[in-house]
Amino acid sequence: MTITQGEQPASEPAAGQSRGRRALLAGPRSGRKRDKRSSAMLVSGLLALGLGVTALTLPVPYVVESPGPTFNTLGTDNGKPVISVTGHEAFPAKGNLDLTTVYVDGGPNGPVTVMEAFTAWLSGAKAVYPEELVFPTGVTKEQSQQESAVAMTTSQENAVAAALKELGIPFEQKMQIAGVPEGSASTGKLQENDVLVSVNGKPATALSVVQDELAAGNGSPVEVVADRDGSKVTASVTPTKTAAGRFILGVMLQYQFKFPFDVKISLEKVGGPSAGMMFALGIADTVTPGDLTGGKHVAGTGTITPDGAVGPIGGISQKMHGARSGGATLFLAPAANCDDVVGHIPDGLQVVRVENLADARKAVELAASGADTSGLPACSSH
Repeated sequence: MTITQGEQPASEPAAGQSRGRRALLAGPRSGRKRDKRSSAMLVSGLLALGLGVTALTLPVPYVVESPGPTFNTLGTDNGKPVISVTGHEAFPAKGNLDLTTVYVDGGPNGPVTVMEAFTAWLSGAKAVYPEELVFPTGVTKEQSQQESAVAMTTSQENAVAAALKELGIPFEQKMQIAGVPEGSASTGKLQENDVLVSVNGKPATALSVVQDELAAGNGSPVEVVADRDGSKVTASVTPTKTAAGRFILGVMLQYQFKFPFDVKISLEKVGGPSAGMMFALGIADTVTPGDLTGGKHVAGTGTITPDGAVGPIGGISQKMHGARSGGATLFLAPAANCDDVVGHIPDGLQVVRVENLADARKAVELAASGADTSGLPACSSH
């Protein structure tokens, strides 16, 4: 999760500065002849100091990530439950399942100065990246916030789906075409708002089903059946191969869900997709009796798919520091982030590597039981 902020470091006069200023003001009254060389040196020194201060406050094309606050998915935010359920019995839970955040300064969120970047570089809890590695060129603050909000909404829907699948609660799931780029393999064959029914006869209810079927065909044409305004349409599409070696239909897909009850997530001024796994754990705990955590303080991060796969995120080092500062002793980290975890774990925090929601749930349940958790999967250096 990301939170944007603008930080302006306070500045104070250097030691002895006020005394030097009084001496300079008193000088002319002494009646002594002024040394021109001393005056020139003084002016030069003041100019150099001014240039140095100016240089330190100049903006640089870097982004600074620092630990942000944590939010307990089992708790409240601004007086409202982070997770509330209607249409299904809810069970108030104790303990903490904290989602973690990162403050992001720089790029569209406002400039970072030389001093801020250098100070962050010296800090073990912060990270400095070239701006182009974090934000697309030319993106505005409004565009960045909008994209972050959309990602948050998507992660919440995926979290509900993943939690219900983990608990074995049935719901309806479909894949809808959100767009067909001009000139793609599906142009003129499939349309925006078509709902996929099947690919080569396989029910196309998940992205993984579509990807697996295309990979199995190794680029050969596939038969796609879609629902278009209540009527079935059939199209033969020859997938295209990406630079990464994957085969694609050339359409943008989005999930459509119909859940048996409503889950509302209330969290202000936080965006991005990285809280998906912790939302899913919080939802699972809320709709089942008992306490998943056993009162323990657990934190974590990771995106989530409707199938429960946990994906990598950015700023994990800062999130681990934020989690430990918030009181967590157990941290759930995506397996794909292990290279960034090793060597950056704060003292007193055990980090567990997870591939999916089932892994995360088992780790929390083991910690809740009071059993030894040292055998849980951990990140290791290669």
